[in-house]
Amino acid sequence: MSRKGKVVVYLALFCLINTSCIKKLNLYQGDKDDDNGNSKVKEKTVVCETDFFYPFDKEVKSVEAKITIRTRTPLPQDIYSLRPEFPPLKYNKSWLFMLTQDDCKQVAFCCTWAAINGRPLSSQYFYDLAHVQADDFPPDAYYLGKTLGCTDGAGNEIRFSFTTTLSPEWGYMNEATKVGKGYTENYHRFFMKSGLFWGNVKEMLNYGVGIAFHDLKVDDPNSEEDVLAHLGMADNIIVDKLGRSCKMLARPDGNNTYIRAGERYPAVQTMTTESGGTKLYPCQSMDLYKVPVERSFYDPSPSEPDPRSNQDRIKDAIQEELAKPEEERAAINVGVHGTDWGWVELFQWLNDEYGKDGQDNVWMPSQEEYYEYDYYYKNGMIMPRRIDDHTLELTVTLPGGTAFYYPSTTINLYNLKMDDIDSIETGDNISGFSYAYCKDKECVMMNIDCRKYLAEHAENFVKRYEANPNVKANKDDALYFVGILKESDKKDELLKRIK
Repeated sequence: MSRKGKVVVYLALFCLINTSCIKKLNLYQGDKDDDNGNSKVKEKTVVCETDFFYPFDKEVKSVEAKITIRTRTPLPQDIYSLRPEFPPLKYNKSWLFMLTQDDCKQVAFCCTWAAINGRPLSSQYFYDLAHVQADDFPPDAYYLGKTLGCTDGAGNEIRFSFTTTLSPEWGYMNEATKVGKGYTENYHRFFMKSGLFWGNVKEMLNYGVGIAFHDLKVDDPNSEEDVLAHLGMADNIIVDKLGRSCKMLARPDGNNTYIRAGERYPAVQTMTTESGGTKLYPCQSMDLYKVPVERSFYDPSPSEPDPRSNQDRIKDAIQEELAKPEEERAAINVGVHGTDWGWVELFQWLNDEYGKDGQDNVWMPSQEEYYEYDYYYKNGMIMPRRIDDHTLELTVTLPGGTAFYYPSTTINLYNLKMDDIDSIETGDNISGFSYAYCKDKECVMMNIDCRKYLAEHAENFVKRYEANPNVKANKDDALYFVGILKESDKKDELLKRIK
């Protein structure tokens, strides 16, 4: 063969070898052979469901609890000089922040709830409870490395909370999702869903998140009778799915027909609007029953240019309120639809500046929890009784209302020092307890939690940790919920199980 012929043959062989190695690459799905082309990892379809759920349907409605305080020094002859009272805000915090997330968004779970509770975050994907259970997260998942909240004034963590609205009449809340840890052929399972699944909602409720009515599947949104009927239908679905009712309504689209229907529907006790509502001042006497409380989305004014982000406007509003005396501060009540890294940064800023890693002066509950606390603040009773010179008994009455699920409060005792206290014992109706001296109020403060199944709830988090001890969030959660319990043999036993 001539030299020229050999060159042609070599070139042909070179092209054949190299073209045989070229694969068709779907740029959207990625390289299948490198990922799951020969892998046994497959996706599977599952229904989101919690491994346990707090029995809200069995919660106590009204509570009478006793606290017995034994002192080293004699008690005053006038026992009422100790002035036992409920402070305007739980844990003696000096200002209130609340957030309601509209439209039953999936990010209420995988962004807002996840950021607060130390779970993975993603800048471009979404996930559900089933992914948490399967340890199957988006490829860009990252962590804040801590949980977000305040303390109870006695050194115990209290995580931030918020409200999510629900869409119980829409079928997507019942849909299944796909999971597949290690499946990388595509990430369709992490694409945004139509909204929250019931399993996601139940898990958030396990952590104290509140719920609210919002949009309803009405034929005529301007018909009060139609909205009223669908409030009943939606509530029935909620009770069936969650074992508890819903007492909050977030007005959708500025439609006051919902407000008028909410005023007539018995279960609705607290409402919120994005405009035209009543501004909330926690330290002022206000009747909140069926009162539409105003919130703000902190959007820029359409008439004035404003380069600030919504989160920056919220920060400025906070600092403006904190410049006022505590008694004159309005609540910072925020409305939001979708949340993303900008909102995560805001939540972390709240924690670092005013929460447990900062000044520790903010309380961030859901609106329904605040409504219940305010109800106890105005309608509860604390009766002191002198047993002997060194024994004080407090009888605390918390009169519950319909669909009340947060039987807990803070009590201040004045003219008593920590050094005066020898011991404090609580009755069986109190499941969680802590106390400390509050310098700002110059009093002994006591936090009581009367949830009937708090110990069982804490043990379920311990069991979850024991099943997956290598997941950091499982250990953090177990310690958090056990930490809420009052001192007891049961608490000691649970703590020993968390290694």
